[in-house]
Amino acid sequence: MGRARDVHPLSVPRRRDSRLDSTALRRLMDRQSGVVSRRQVKAAGGDDVDIRNKVRRREWARVHDGVYVDHTGPLTRSQRVWAAVLLHWPAAVHRQTAMELYGLRRDRRQPGPDDPVWVMIDAGRRSPAPVPGVRVERIRDASTWLTSHRWPPRVTVELALLKVASQRDLAGAVAVLADACQQSRTDVTRLLTALDRLGNLPGRAALVEVPRDVADGAYSVLERRYMRDVERAHGLPVGRRRFRESSDGRTVARDVKYPAQGVVVELDGRFGHRDLEDRWTDLDRDLASAVDALLTVRLGWAQVLSPCRVATAMGTILRARGWTGTPAACRTGCPVPTSWAVAAH
Repeated sequence: MGRARDVHPLSVPRRRDSRLDSTALRRLMDRQSGVVSRRQVKAAGGDDVDIRNKVRRREWARVHDGVYVDHTGPLTRSQRVWAAVLLHWPAAVHRQTAMELYGLRRDRRQPGPDDPVWVMIDAGRRSPAPVPGVRVERIRDASTWLTSHRWPPRVTVELALLKVASQRDLAGAVAVLADACQQSRTDVTRLLTALDRLGNLPGRAALVEVPRDVADGAYSVLERRYMRDVERAHGLPVGRRRFRESSDGRTVARDVKYPAQGVVVELDGRFGHRDLEDRWTDLDRDLASAVDALLTVRLGWAQVLSPCRVATAMGTILRARGWTGTPAACRTGCPVPTSWAVAAH
């Protein structure tokens, strides 16, 4: 009988005793919407063999290099967010994605399946190669922009808001910041403090003005335009904004009120609500009856986007009801009259 051939010891199957703490890992994955990283598996006592076995048995699926999820189907939005954070760890959810987590829906809609996930990492770090659906921004002293006790880690609501607002036109920036203040997610003081740290933020000069106007009560884009372009630019009295009062036993919300003159301005920001010419007819009728009872003037985009014309009308109404000031031209060529006469009773 011949001698048995030598067998290389590494080719002999051996039983492997895994030290993976499956309970601790499962608990961690539950907190992370079923997503885990290779680094976390190793921290729980596992190794690459454990990961390969999970993938082979289709218990896990690879999402990114070194990032896995506990199923083989489509990813949820939460799983996409976690996968992006773990891929770039240490990282934090940023920009629009952070706004989602704070409950601030972008443009009043749910995030779509193709919306990118934004993450922030420190400016001094290198990051993995770009992957589809994930956008990365490097920021100096990134750890100082984190909100404590939030999971997944995310930037402060102020940084997320200001970064998003800086990429929009002025009307869009007002909508983003005013909505957040109105929902008590932040306030003017915190926004201005964050702006002090963001010296290179695009459009910063205009953004500094927006929180100050929000503090004055201009919570909608239309309200801000009325306050800035009609009231302030033409020297009209400063109205009282965004409050409630009793009227005939009912609680009534007011947009702008000039108490001394008994004039209320209601601002309707909807488009196409009524024919534009009908709105000017309404304003002319209000002007004719301005001397008597409490007057409500309803303005929409058609009026506020013609600020000089509406300032002339409002100046006439306010003077007819006791205002002793005089509206002023906002610029050379402004059609606001240079002389005024109070309408006769």
